[in-house]
Amino acid sequence: MSQAEVDLYEVLGIANSASKDEIRKAYRKAALANHPDKVPEAEREEAEIRFKAVQEAYDILYDEDKRHLYDTHGMGAFNGSGEPGMGAGPDLDDILAQMFGGMGGMGGMPGMGGMPGGPRANKPRRSPNEEQKYEVKLEDLYKGKTVKFASTKNVICSLCQGKGGKEKAQAKKCATCGGQGVKQVLNQMGQFLTTSTVPCSTCNGEGEFFSPKDKCKKCKGKKTTEERKILEIYVPRGAREGDKIILEGEADQVPGQEPGDIVFHIVEEDHAVFRRAGSDLTATIDVTVAEALTGFSRVVVKHLDGRGIELQHPKKPGDVLSPGQVLKVPGEGMPMKRGDERGNLYLVVNIKFPDQSWKPSPEVLEKLKELLPKPEAPIQTDTVDEVDYDPKGDLDEFGAKDAHGGSAWEDDDDEGEPAQCAAQ
Repeated sequence: MSQAEVDLYEVLGIANSASKDEIRKAYRKAALANHPDKVPEAEREEAEIRFKAVQEAYDILYDEDKRHLYDTHGMGAFNGSGEPGMGAGPDLDDILAQMFGGMGGMGGMPGMGGMPGGPRANKPRRSPNEEQKYEVKLEDLYKGKTVKFASTKNVICSLCQGKGGKEKAQAKKCATCGGQGVKQVLNQMGQFLTTSTVPCSTCNGEGEFFSPKDKCKKCKGKKTTEERKILEIYVPRGAREGDKIILEGEADQVPGQEPGDIVFHIVEEDHAVFRRAGSDLTATIDVTVAEALTGFSRVVVKHLDGRGIELQHPKKPGDVLSPGQVLKVPGEGMPMKRGDERGNLYLVVNIKFPDQSWKPSPEVLEKLKELLPKPEAPIQTDTVDEVDYDPKGDLDEFGAKDAHGGSAWEDDDDEGEPAQCAAQ
């Protein structure tokens, strides 16, 4: 539908004769009902559209001059051309901050010490942050690391100081967008009012432009130039997945705005030996059968800082190690971010049995039978069958010949019908 058919009173759910106080109350109710943070994630985009529509309706109806213009000429008087136009419209983030953040509670509501009735400039105070992932080895998270890298970013043109034109040249106000940089159009879609914002193609969203002969020779009217800079970041020892490293003010520069930050999000690389959980570490150590039974004194693992971790077994004569047994080493885990404390290291014992290359003599085997613990009592059954076996069986073949994966059965008498319970 055309803009002239939009009913702003219907958007706020009020009568054409509503007072300013009724408009304010209706706006507050509608803004709360359509706040994007009050709906599930899947409905947030639609809620944002309704929220902005409510804001647009309020901006016009709460201002007496604009309301008179709307009542007289309808939405056709607000065509985004600046005659008189709706301007760039409010910035959604700014509205949210005013209503539910920076002003405290509902401080942004009219009559409550907050947001004025007219449109607000939508230019952010800061340029956008640059977010990127940074993969770090576990060794570097254990020891800490300083990294230098080259960064290319946009900086304010040093010749025109971000003006975009020559020293005495004056930019021309864009007549297409009325100097706003964008054109915003309201459209009726069913029962909702949607806002369509389009950057002005004449001025490339700047609201003004220089003629080709008046553009800055260095930046060609772009207001910024590229600069290569060596930056340095420090990954603190004990840092972990999801931690942020922030370089303040190192993002691209934009005229009229404070530069944003470069934000690195740490991603912890997988390690071949160690696995981390918070400040604790775990690793698997291989121990031979002889070592598990008779003891040993040796380095069992190389730590993240290159040190060898040595164990002496047994701690008490006669103790043996079992498969899967966990040996806790206090204070050999990851360092804490604050202080000198460290987590713990948990070593999981893996007993390595001899392979086929081990060929003991019959005499050695007889001695082992005498030394090692005897098996439990035989299993008693009425019938005994001696069977052959394959010593190289593959568990991946388990269930492979079952077309139903071993999880279904069929009854030929049912002919595909579900089983029925007989009546009692």
